[in-house]
Amino acid sequence: MNTAVTPFTAAIPEAELADLQQRLARTRWPEKEPCDDWEQGMPLAYTRELADYWANAYDWRRFETKLNGWAQFITSIDGIDIHFIHHRSPHDDALPLIISHGWPGSIVEFHKVIDALTDPTAHGGRAEDAFHVVAPCLPGYGFSGKPIDTGTHVEKIGRMWGQLMARLGYTHYVAQGGDWGSMITQSMGLTETTHCAGIHINMPIVAPDESTMNDLTEAEMAALNDMGAYTEQGSGYSKQQSTYPQTLGYGLADSPAGQMAWVVEKFYMWTDCEVDGKRHPENVLNKDELLDNVMMYWLNNAAASSARLYWESFTRVSMDPIDMPVGCSIFPKEIFRCSRRWAEKRFTQLIHWNELERGGHFAALEQPALFVEELRTCFSALR
Repeated sequence: MNTAVTPFTAAIPEAELADLQQRLARTRWPEKEPCDDWEQGMPLAYTRELADYWANAYDWRRFETKLNGWAQFITSIDGIDIHFIHHRSPHDDALPLIISHGWPGSIVEFHKVIDALTDPTAHGGRAEDAFHVVAPCLPGYGFSGKPIDTGTHVEKIGRMWGQLMARLGYTHYVAQGGDWGSMITQSMGLTETTHCAGIHINMPIVAPDESTMNDLTEAEMAALNDMGAYTEQGSGYSKQQSTYPQTLGYGLADSPAGQMAWVVEKFYMWTDCEVDGKRHPENVLNKDELLDNVMMYWLNNAAASSARLYWESFTRVSMDPIDMPVGCSIFPKEIFRCSRRWAEKRFTQLIHWNELERGGHFAALEQPALFVEELRTCFSALR
């Protein structure tokens, strides 16, 4: 078994960037939507605006340089090449942390928090807050390899992350995640109990406690209503990706405008982006940040391979009790929000719980300072 850990540098050939510009210039656009705003999806006017910026003003080399400012590596685990950032803290006694993204996110989500996590004394914290950060691309995402067989579900990825941390020499570490990363991290709370000391999640997956249904709090009722609205109106993407991801892949692999719209729509829906009664993703993230994330899908032709995680995992989410220390940060515009009493039914050692006043599904990208403080506070007792 090859256990080599090989340095990696992002260096996209100029020909691929030129091809992207040419494809964007040749986009065949649909007609304008016959309704207002985002009722039928990403509006034509904004889609064309963002695509034009992508083709004529966006600079991938800017983000590529930032990415290459952190140490990156490739290693093969269970036959899949895993790309990861491994940014060690200048503080030798820092706590190792593996942090996992989901869909439609990527390691781009963490670009505002990595330095603050690893070097807290330079970012408003204390030396004892420091982490050694490991941020992998999920299999089939970003610069990681794509599974060629079925079976790469969240539990397997959690075990792969355990192998990765062992390969890096970390025998005591903590884990964090949101979206699919939350499920991977919760899976680690069940399987990686020898070396993982605790987990933090910003989208805890728990079942509403049936015994509370006749005595719901206002927040619990709002969470259930939002979950119902998501199921009825906002979950079509997940149905497609969990059933026929290959079919979806043909269109998104061929059309950068299609790939962009498929991803950016979710940043409209899932970020805390309302200002003066109007929602727009650029109220919280700029065009470069949105497109940096889209590029992690486009450059690596990852539309189908990333969607397959839904096919693999959507019907096999474990709700087993987790007995290791768990911290939860609940951001108000998260897709699924649980109450503390629901969480305590599954997490028997709930060491941190906080309900924040702003932020959404992409917490590290939307509210990096709050996100960093949540991790520092949660894991302070586990050092």
